[in-house]
Parts: sequence; C-alpha cells; structure tokens
Amino acid sequence: MGDAEGRVDEQPVHTVYVSAFEMAVLPVTNADYALFLAAKGCEAPRFWADARFNAPEQPVVGVSWYEAVVYCDWLRSSTGESWRLPTEAEREKATRGGIDGRRFPWAEDARWERTLARMVAPSPVGMLEPNGYGLFDLASNVHEWCSDWYAPGYYAESPVSDPQGPPSGTRRASRGGAWRHHITVSRCAARSSLDPTFRYNDYGFRVVRSQAPGHSVSR
Repeated sequence: MGDAEGRVDEQPVHTVYVSAFEMAVLPVTNADYALFLAAKGCEAPRFWADARFNAPEQPVVGVSWYEAVVYCDWLRSSTGESWRLPTEAEREKATRGGIDGRRFPWAEDARWERTLARMVAPSPVGMLEPNGYGLFDLASNVHEWCSDWYAPGYYAESPVSDPQGPPSGTRRASRGGAWRHHITVSRCAARSSLDPTFRYNDYGFRVVRSQAPGHSVSR
C-alpha cells in the first residue's frame, strides 16, 4: 500500500495482505438505493430530489457514512451474505487491478494523469473502462466511503494482515476521485477522508463481501 511519490499520509509504502473478498463491480446506484428506501422507509439522501443527482444509473450521493452502513446491514439481512463497506486496504488492492505498484487502475496510466474540465454532476456508472479485475469507477466520479477511521500516520503502525484502520478518530476514510474536483481522477494510493455525518454530493459508496473458505470465483 501507499505511494512513495504521493502525499505524506500515503507513506511509508508497505506490504499488506488481505483475506479473500469480493467487490461490487459498480458503486451503489440510485436505482439500488431506491430499493433500500422502499424496504426500510429511511430518510432519502440529501440530494434525492435534485435532478442533477437522481438519475437511476448515477451513483447515489448525499449519503453519510452511517447511512451507508445501514444500507449494508439491510443488504446483509436481505441476502444472508456478508455485505459491508471495504477497508482502505481492500479498496486499494481492488483498485490496482492485480498489478502491485500501479499508480492508476488502467493499463495506460500516464494518459489518465490529467486535468479534466469541471463537471456539473456525477456520470452514470460504468462509463470508463474497467480495471484488471473488471471493476468500474474506482478512481473517478465519486469518493467512496471505507469502513476505517482515518489517521494520517496510520501506515507507520498498520498491521501486515487485514488492517482495519485505527480504533477511533473523527473522520472516516474514503477513496476514489470525484466529479467536483478540478482533477477528477485519483491515483490508486490516494487517500481522502470526511466527517462520517456529512452528506456531500460527491460522496457515495460500494459494497464488498468476505469470501467463504473454499469458495471459488470465476473470472
């Protein structure tokens, strides 16, 4: 994990092992979240009625970290499967697409390190090419919540196996670039964080599930 040429909080570069897991190909969309709202009767996200952000194929935004966790709880109880938010380590592992040290998810890294025109809203999910694992939107569109608390110096004390983040904090970790920024594509190792109560229009989430021992996944 990490990037020797990145920010201070991405250092030191260190080896991490994560247990097998499966990640959703796409972030949770408005269509997905609508099923949750209908089933649970929860409060709609902050921008749910805004036409810039509520197309069914757009990633859901305006969801706090706590609301993302409640969605995972509902999905877990509905399916009987271990859905949850990814850890930072899982998110970085997935973003690299099977190639250690890759700075961007795609094969031609250099062409994505560019400044893009400012967007007015997130794009429909899955518009850019997938990475080596077949996952979309890992470095752009919206920031995605992770399960960990955030600490800038955590990498200096992170355990080697399945790091879960510090035991406490004031901000939750997040990953991925976002449409609101002047540079909308982030590196695989780029870290971000936010107060878990905030509901921003460039924050969404994606789910993962732990892989049972002996369970194989076709690729």
